[in-house]
Amino acid sequence: MDSVLSSPPSGAPSGYLEDDRQTLVKLLVAGPFGVGKTTFIRSLSEIRPLHTEEVMTRSGALVDDLAGIREKAATTVAIDFGRRTLPGDLALYLFGTPGQRRFRPLWQDIARGALGALVLADTRRLADSFEVMDMIEEAGLRYAVAVNHFPDSPRHATGTLRDHLDLHPDTPLVHCDARDTDQSVDALIALVGHVLAHTSQETE
Repeated sequence: MDSVLSSPPSGAPSGYLEDDRQTLVKLLVAGPFGVGKTTFIRSLSEIRPLHTEEVMTRSGALVDDLAGIREKAATTVAIDFGRRTLPGDLALYLFGTPGQRRFRPLWQDIARGALGALVLADTRRLADSFEVMDMIEEAGLRYAVAVNHFPDSPRHATGTLRDHLDLHPDTPLVHCDARDTDQSVDALIALVGHVLAHTSQETE
């Protein structure tokens, strides 16, 4: 799956693409239910992000495990979408995917054409990340992991987290607060660097 160069369509509104030619990259923002994917895209996107959140109902609480995230009042039911341009004219199209197992067919559709994925993880429930990482690996996507820190999240050494998540030695692991734009950009840069490095090796 290669990135593509594109020019803005005739009559496109100002700001559609800032330059005549940019490298367009589709990336997934993945992770378990309630890990902060919507917040991450909202803090990053240079355009008004698309969100498909619905208020959680009492019956929904019987389906989705709220352990550790009792404060959560809404959930994504389709996708989040945003765009971020990085230096070098890389236009990143960010697709946030639902974290619940019942949305797996939708996840598979969204994953088509993606070059990589950023997995958000929560130290209060790290085991919830395993299924998401399994799906990403099955799809053949490169990924990085960003540990999203919440006020009551336990802190662990990076080596301990890598061991617990059973990460490959070259899989990037970073820490961030999804509400902080600079930290979220740093997490994206770690993912993009990882994806581009392997893409270059595979095309040599």
